Amino acid sequence: MTATPANLPDVDAFTRPYWDAAAEGHLLLRHCAACDRAHHYPREFCPYCWSEDVRWERASGRATLYTWSVVHRNDLPPFGERVPYVAAVVDLAEGPRMMTEVVGVAEGDLRIGMELRVAFREDGDVAVPVFGSASER
Repeated sequence: MTATPANLPDVDAFTRPYWDAAAEGHLLLRHCAACDRAHHYPREFCPYCWSEDVRWERASGRATLYTWSVVHRNDLPPFGERVPYVAAVVDLAEGPRMMTEVVGVAEGDLRIGMELRVAFREDGDVAVPVFGSASER
């Protein structure tokens, strides 16, 4: 395994399907066959029932904004070049919460419960899921 810059995820054999799907514009979640629940972040077992009978499934890409913070200062590369940006937690339509970034929405237009849609930002060799307004897609 090669070293990855601190701002990029480690892509390994387990997470490769997630990052490959992201590169194609699809968000994957892990889904448990035993309890029929989806979870995120990707794990090899279900965090609800501990079953190892989990598989990758394509998510709808729909989410609602749970909370956010506008970051105006970040001294860690490459984030300093991106300020201000919106760090957020979204509720995915499939159930799990996900930490992410909201893009393309003016700060004054952000509202808890607003509908969002997944998009992908190229960061180095990976496509990172971010979310934007569902009404603009």
